[in-house]
Amino acid sequence: MNGNIHSIETFGTVDGPGIRYVIFTQGCLLRCQFCHNADTWEIGSGKQMAVDEIMDDLRSYLPFIESSGGGITVSGGEPLLQVPFLLELFKECKKAGIHTAIDSSGGCFSSAAHFLAQLDELMEYTDLVLLDIKHIDRKKHIGLTGMANDHILEFAKYLSNRNVPIWLRHVLVPGITDDADDLLRMGEFIGTLKNVHKVEILPYHKLGVYKWEALGLEYPLKDIEPPSEEKAQEAYEYITKQWQPSAG
Repeated sequence: MNGNIHSIETFGTVDGPGIRYVIFTQGCLLRCQFCHNADTWEIGSGKQMAVDEIMDDLRSYLPFIESSGGGITVSGGEPLLQVPFLLELFKECKKAGIHTAIDSSGGCFSSAAHFLAQLDELMEYTDLVLLDIKHIDRKKHIGLTGMANDHILEFAKYLSNRNVPIWLRHVLVPGITDDADDLLRMGEFIGTLKNVHKVEILPYHKLGVYKWEALGLEYPLKDIEPPSEEKAQEAYEYITKQWQPSAG
């Protein structure tokens, strides 16, 4: 089984617990205005890599990964566009006792029976989902990503119903995703989920602007500056007012 891979980071420290072997898959349905991986959008491109090839490479880093309580994280792009590949990969990881995580926006989640059947099986081999909720407001979500958020919120509920541990992430973009009422609404939604182990505010940054320029795209948020630490902390407090970390 091959996957369409954009790149691999062998010593990731921000995408799950411990040191992570981070695979960035190719392909995404969202078009987030702040995306720092715009070069992963195109579906069907990237480097074809076999599960065995990835596992051979991953094993060379296991001493560092295991000593730190780390594992493997599949990010993107959108990993769930390649569920059969992830399933085979995670099965091999669990045979080797490796902690598995998926970093997903839920942008391709579907209630179609065939997708859910594959996803149900994948979740049996998934230890953690890093769930990125871009915006709680449907209309604003469309403006920010080009897509509504109904199915993304359904994905969050699906994970809660299956009790799959999640770290919920929200990118804080001044003037776009930092409205107090929106943050409180997101907090209310998070409070309905029973599986949120951690909430992370990710301050907006401009580190991926050069990729937009290299692709010949105009970066839409060029006039927006990153938020202060104080604003990020304030947003965290708004979102977590009605949230208690899940046990485990």
